[in-house]
Amino acid sequence: MQDFICTTCGIQYEPADKAPEHCPICEDERQYLNPGGHSFTSLEQVNRQHKNVIEQVTPTIYAIYSTPTFAIGQRAHLVLTPGGNILWDCITNIDSSTISLINALGGIKAIAISHPHFYSTMVEWSKAFNAPLYINEADRVWLGRTGEKMIFWQQEATLWDGIKLVQCGGHFEGSAVMHLPGNGGALFAGDTLQVAPDLKTVSFMYSYPNLVPLAAPAINRIEKSLEKLEYERVYGAFGRYLLHNAKASVAWSIERYRKIYSKDN
Repeated sequence: MQDFICTTCGIQYEPADKAPEHCPICEDERQYLNPGGHSFTSLEQVNRQHKNVIEQVTPTIYAIYSTPTFAIGQRAHLVLTPGGNILWDCITNIDSSTISLINALGGIKAIAISHPHFYSTMVEWSKAFNAPLYINEADRVWLGRTGEKMIFWQQEATLWDGIKLVQCGGHFEGSAVMHLPGNGGALFAGDTLQVAPDLKTVSFMYSYPNLVPLAAPAINRIEKSLEKLEYERVYGAFGRYLLHNAKASVAWSIERYRKIYSKDN
């Protein structure tokens, strides 16, 4: 029995004697099916071909990603807090070096996932650090593999020290952000908000690889879900960050979408 991993999206599936015939994540219109068709690998093979980088972003935030890039180039963030460390989102590669380095930083108290494109090998990470997995109930249907320590939540979940997970919808029904209070507040956005290359604005997409934007009602829902949160910074999914006046930048970005949609109407 082997835990097969899709090479296109990086999602790990339940142990089986042979590779799956389909990857629902890739076959969904928000992702894409590799032109060469489905292909699967194993964590052992990923370990051989990829190494992880643990890059300090701030004194309490580390970005974790693989080199060379695997799957869709997912990045996770390890957030150090007085009450315990949180792994926000997940990458596929996990090995002994990564585990040792993270344990040296205090380990992982909880893992929170923004949406299904970051499910990767989250069960392996949960086992390695004996950490519960926080997954939005609306996205349970996309699980490739289940684990013993999964916590399903709806609308809003509080971890500790006022840290919250907030369901925003949009990209997926259960798409979520994580909010850290203090020092102006910070938002870990996953793909709910995508920081633009100008590092001043954000975008809202139904499908990022297929360049399909969100409709106005979905953007309005995201706006409403964020309106009570105070935040100066937004940490995006792929290494781009808004480090100043982020809430105002998000508001401006939403108004830009509204102006474009009003022209269409």
